[in-house]
This record gives sequence, C-alpha cells and structure tokens, in this order.
Amino acid sequence: MADLGVMALLLGLALSAYSAVGSIIGEKRGMAELVVSARRALYMTTLAAAVASGALINAFVQNDFSIKYVADHSNTLMDRAFVWVAFYAGNEGSLLYILLTLSIITALSVWFAPKRLARSMPWTIAILAVIQLFYFGVLAFVASPFELLGTVPGDGRGINPLLTHPGMFSHPPLLMGGLIAITIPFAFVSGAMIAGNYGDDWIDVARVSAIISWGVLGTGMLLGAWWAYTILGWGGYWAWDPIENVALMPWLVMTAFIHSVMVQKRRGMFRMWNVALLNIAFVLAQLGMFINRGGPVVSVHSFAASTLGVIFLIFMLASLVFAFALFLWRMPEMKSDRAMESFISREASFLINNFLFLSVMAVTLWGVLFPLFSDLARDVSVSVSAPYFDRANGPVLLGIVIMMGIGPLLPWRKSSARSLKQWFMWPTLVGVLTIVVLVALGVQRPVAILAFGVVAFVATAISEEWWRGTAARHQAGDNWLLAWWRLVNGNRPRHGGYIVHISILMLGLGIIGTNFYQQRTDGALSLGESLVIDNYRIEYVGNGDESRRDRIAQWAEMSVYRIDTNDYSTEIAVARDEGLSGFTLENSEVRPNDELIAQIQPWHGFYPDFNMASVRSGIRSTIVEDLYVIPRDFLADGRISLAVSINPLAWWLWASGPFFILGTMVALWPQSSVERRSKHQKVPAAPDDNEGEL
Repeated sequence: MADLGVMALLLGLALSAYSAVGSIIGEKRGMAELVVSARRALYMTTLAAAVASGALINAFVQNDFSIKYVADHSNTLMDRAFVWVAFYAGNEGSLLYILLTLSIITALSVWFAPKRLARSMPWTIAILAVIQLFYFGVLAFVASPFELLGTVPGDGRGINPLLTHPGMFSHPPLLMGGLIAITIPFAFVSGAMIAGNYGDDWIDVARVSAIISWGVLGTGMLLGAWWAYTILGWGGYWAWDPIENVALMPWLVMTAFIHSVMVQKRRGMFRMWNVALLNIAFVLAQLGMFINRGGPVVSVHSFAASTLGVIFLIFMLASLVFAFALFLWRMPEMKSDRAMESFISREASFLINNFLFLSVMAVTLWGVLFPLFSDLARDVSVSVSAPYFDRANGPVLLGIVIMMGIGPLLPWRKSSARSLKQWFMWPTLVGVLTIVVLVALGVQRPVAILAFGVVAFVATAISEEWWRGTAARHQAGDNWLLAWWRLVNGNRPRHGGYIVHISILMLGLGIIGTNFYQQRTDGALSLGESLVIDNYRIEYVGNGDESRRDRIAQWAEMSVYRIDTNDYSTEIAVARDEGLSGFTLENSEVRPNDELIAQIQPWHGFYPDFNMASVRSGIRSTIVEDLYVIPRDFLADGRISLAVSINPLAWWLWASGPFFILGTMVALWPQSSVERRSKHQKVPAAPDDNEGEL
C-alpha cells in the first residue's frame, strides 16, 4: 500500500506539471490538441489522488503499522468507523484529503464549465494544475503519509481522543473542503483576467462555486461549534481560536462577494470590487493553511510541523503576489458599466454590507496576527482572547444584522419616501415594540435588548415580504402552502437567501442568550447530594467506570428536577448573600414541588498515551435553555467535580444549521422557467423581482 500510494503521488505530480505547462504552451502557440491533452491530464490527477487516498485508507483498515502515519493515528482497539476520521487526523493525511477534494471539484468544475469561457479555460486549467502541483509535491517529498518505519510496532498509538466524536466525521472535512473550494471561483476569475475577458461571462460559475464553498465552510464551522460545546469541556462553542478565525475570515469575505456579485449581475457594477474580494478570500484561505500547518501563531488545533509552515508561508505569499499583480494589471479594463445613482438604494446597502463584513475580517485578522507582531517587535509573547474579539466585532456584527433587514427591502437605483414607508413601517414597529415589551418585563442588559429588537425587525421584514407575495397568490386561487411554495420557487436565489437570513437570526438568538444571560456555578457532589442552580436541582444518584488499554472512563448518573424556588427560599437567600449563583444540598430529599424532568450521564475519560482528558457533557436541552453539566473530574474521595451552567437559547444555535443548509440548497437549485402570471393575478411590487440575495 505504501509503494502504491507513493507511485500515485508521483504520477499525480507529473500529470499536474504536464497539465499546467501544456495548457500555457498550447494556448500561446495555438495548439488546440495540446490544450485538450492538458485538460485530460487534469482529469487524471483525480484518479491519482483517489488511488493514493484509497491506499492510505486500506492501510488503516488492515492495521498496517509499518506506515508511520497509520501507527501514529490508529490502533487495534479503534472502532473501524473511525478509519475515515483517522485518515485526516494528522498533518499528512489531512493534506492528502485536501488534495483529493481539490482534484474532484477541479475536474467537476472544468467538465461543467460553460462554453462561453472557452477562451479563458486554458489559463484556468493552468492555475488549478499549479495549485494541485504544489500539494502533490508537498505530499511526495516533504510530508508523505506513506513514510515507513524501521521497526514495525505491534500496535499503534491510537486516534486523538478529541476526534472520537460524531462531529468529527463531518466537521474537519467540511472545513478543509470549504477552504480549498475557494480555489475554484478564484481560478475561473483569474483565468478570465489573463485571457482578457473583462466582461461578466464568469459571473455564474463564480457565483455558484462561491456559494458551494461558502455553504460548506459555514456548515463546517457550525458543526465545529457543536463539537466544542459537547466534548471540549470548557462550556462554550466558540473561543476565537486562530484556527476558528482562519475559517471565519474567508467565509466573511465570501459572504460579501455573494451579495455584491448580484449587483454586478443585475446592474453591471462592482466588477473590480468583486475580483478583489475573491483575491482576498483566496489569500486568506492560504493563510489558514499556513497557520494550520505549524505556523508561528499558537493554536490548540495546529499541527506541529515548522518545515511545512515555511513552505505554506511561501505559497501564501506567492498567491498574494500573483492575485494582486494580475488585479493591478487588468484593473483599468474592469470598470463598472454604470455609477451608483443614490445612496438610498440596494446597491449602496450591499456596499455598506460589504464594508461591514470586511471590518469584522480585519479586526479578526489583527487579533490573529498581533501575537506574531508583538513577538517580533518586542520579543514579548502575548495572546489575544475572546473579550477583544467580542468588544471589537460585536457592534459591527449587529450592524450587519441591521443591514440584513434593510438591504433586501430597498429597490435598485433609488428609493422614494413612499416605498420606504411601505416596506419599513411594520418591521420598525415590531422591532421597537419588542424592545418596549422586554424593558417592561424587566429584562436586563440594554445591548442585548437592542439586539433582540434588531432580530425582530429583520424577521418581520422577511415575513412581510413572504406574506404579501403569498397572500396575492392565495387570492388568485392557490392554497396557502402552494402559494408560498410558488413564491419561493419563482425566485429561488432570492428566497433561498431569506431562508439563510432566518438561520442567521436563529444563530443570533443563541449568541445573545448564551453571551448575556448565562448562569454558571461549580461544585463537588458525593453520592446522594444535589447541586441547585436557578430552578434546577441536579442529584448525583450513581456512577460507573470502565478501564480499557487506551483509556480510563468514568461516568455519573444524575437526575434533573425542576423545582419551585419557594421550597428552597432559605438556601437561595443564603447563597445570594454569599454572592453565589448555586449551592450544594447534602440532603437531597424530594420536596413537594420537585418534578423529575431528565436523566443525564456526564462522562469523563483519561487517555494515558496522550496524557489527555476528554469529556461528554450532560445536556438537557429545550428551545428556552440548556442545562449543561460538565464533569471536571472524579475525585479520589468518591465525589465528582462539576461545572454547571444554564445557557439560554442555546438550542437555537444548532437549529440554525438545517435552515442554513436548506437556504443554500434552495439558492443553488437550478431555476425553473419563470411562471407566467394570469392576467387576473395581482402581486404587490417587491423591492426586487429578479435577483436574490445568494
């Protein structure tokens, strides 16, 4: 398997080199046969990458510990289902996975490329081949996953304990796949620029491939947040870790591009701006590869490989120089067809939206790179933690949500006072009413109250447009459900964007609730004792343990009761006097109004070979709040050390995922022919009747 894998990588290296050189020479000298041959060679790199990947996966299945990568990332105790996770668990395997993904999406994008791009395709193929050549070269000569050991061990070290989680089957591959997929729109646009195609022929393929990479990357980040929430044991879902940030930054830029490319498609504007956005996103994706491959920025997710860090730094800098040298060369020919007519228009709102996204990206980039600059300038190691990102990005993110409600309601070109009143009256009233009601109910935290009002404003704006369009079709004879479906189906990009906006609002609810209203307490319980927090009582009723060669596992059986705080008024008063949000009860007798609502089983495992602990939090989740129990440790005296929190609205974080995926799929689904309206059907004029948000 090792020999087969190495041969496949060398073959892929040769095919990529031939494809790149053949495309350029064939185009320059007018040799159409050579261009076709180079294209076919690019297709064959997919087979080479697949054979290499299959060889490594087979080595895992066969427990071939003569291969160092297999010995480092698996053992005979590993569940066979985790072979897929072990495949990309380390540096070399993850690079092979990235190459496999790149080769597949490259072949598909070239195969389905529209004929109108024929003039620029040789240059696009050359760019894609060069990028594949880089990965084949790194895997063949620097970070081979098929390196052999001098002495074959009887068993392997095993998979990283943190990767033995259902989320690991999808989170890393989606994240890596989303980052490398940004290569496709970048290559198509760059190829068009080199070929002198200054028009908008590349818009559709760039838009579709950008939405795919954006959707995959966004889904991967959501799954990563869920993984962190359930297994890491620190009680959160997003820590602004550098590896999290290097996925977020290109996603933000791609979000800006997806919005502004609609302006180019509809109005012939922002052409130069959109090319710049794709360049920035591609370079940021290379920055992510650099940091993840052992760069100088400290991250709990980075692979320890300083040599690879240097190689990926050089590739990132080369990408930066190429992208923006090409941009500056062709910039004079990429002017927009028309100028902006009014500041109060959809074009202007999208431009403001873009600047807000780039502001969040810039703030995050500075936070990621500041420790490096500090170390170089003052020889002082510093870290940038969550408070910086929260305070600097929070207001800007709120502004983005506001624009999410304003932008789609504004018409193209310019607005009138009448149209503004028509479309903004109800959303504004509902937003203000939400704030008033929350204040009247005694809800604290002004910033959070304002954020809830903004969410209500945007949700009402979307609902109003859906209501008007659906009602008009219902009056024409359709039932309500069919009327709504025909509305959505009539302009899938636009309404798919609205569904994505709803997912962002759901995500916003979860972020507001967990960040502003979370309650936390700690305690250590003996069997039969309880910990009380707010209106919950968590009773420690039993435990269990299991010792295996690779780990020592312990778990607790806990009963969760909903209580009437009046039954515990004395204990609650004492805890408040001491400034505590929770307290321990030695006597866990059930009081009159205690109601058993759940049984949870927090789990704690220690892995000696990795000197690492892993936990599974006990979670009781509802749409209102999560009761979240982290088993810190099982103490020698028989007690269990716990960290308990109540996370309001956390459920909405994970509920946003299916809506995000659904909206992306709707926006990408091929548009059917526009349904002809009957002459009797009257549909109220919308701010935009042709183009969507995604």
